[in-house]
Amino acid sequence: MQIGPYQLKNQLIVAPMAGVTDQAFRNLCLRYGAALAVSEMLSSNPEVWDTEKSRQRMTHSGEEGIRSVQIAGADPDLMANAAQFNVEQGAHIIDINMGCPAKKVNKKFAGSALMQDPALVKDILQAVVAAVDVPVTLKIRTGWDPEHKNGVQIAQIAQDCGIASLAVHGRTRQCMYKGFAEYDTIKAIKQNISIPVVANGDIDSPEKARFVLDYTGVDALMIGRGAQGRPWIFKEIQHYLETGKKLAPIEIHEQRLVMLEHLTKLYELYGEYKGVRFARKHTGWYLNQEEQRQFRADFNRLESADQQYSLVECYFDELVKN
Repeated sequence: MQIGPYQLKNQLIVAPMAGVTDQAFRNLCLRYGAALAVSEMLSSNPEVWDTEKSRQRMTHSGEEGIRSVQIAGADPDLMANAAQFNVEQGAHIIDINMGCPAKKVNKKFAGSALMQDPALVKDILQAVVAAVDVPVTLKIRTGWDPEHKNGVQIAQIAQDCGIASLAVHGRTRQCMYKGFAEYDTIKAIKQNISIPVVANGDIDSPEKARFVLDYTGVDALMIGRGAQGRPWIFKEIQHYLETGKKLAPIEIHEQRLVMLEHLTKLYELYGEYKGVRFARKHTGWYLNQEEQRQFRADFNRLESADQQYSLVECYFDELVKN
């Protein structure tokens, strides 16, 4: 798949997820075979750019691969300025968020709320595309609610405005993340535009990846929640797409190395206090089985990086013994 001048090495992209796809997580996914990892969404409001959270999200020093930065907002001029600012900070691609269903985003008429106003969508897309000389991509949902699925209309507007590629989550805003993603709307979008289309939503296994590609005819897949606690899913999917065979499950010693590296990078990125708290979330995803409940409870009570790191080491030492 081609995005502007950038040729992706395969069809697998990491979805932008607030509080998840920070630099530590993106680099792990890229190492395991993702062709592109889109960063967490950044507000177009310049008043928040100097906050600690925004500075951390803007960090790309030492980042691997193509740098795609997602911006969110509802004012065309602010969005254009945000795009220019992030290109100056090193973004290779600007991604526009019109898919986030969160209330705090939608109450500002940003994210998926914008799908209610195609005219404003057009104004924003035109402003951002004109403001930068890098490719601009867009992420949307199928519509605002099940009765108003206007994904095809928004996709056609995006193409007309010069958007380089379009990612579509197979749910409406009203659906949030409930129920199951549907791919008929994504298939219809692909059939109605010529720019690359990326399918997103409930792609959590190699078999599901193969099905979605075949059913929709899209150019690539975007994986979000399926990669939480499982950055190696990209390697598993790519192997299956190439060979039709499943990889053996990740070995214990490799999972141990990945988790410990991830913890270390979180502590480095956020500092000990915040890093410990982010580590609780990620560790809960890595070790999410019922029989691991006690470990998660013990881990979540720890307040220091050293204690967390040591407990994970001990956990895997015991696994190897048994």
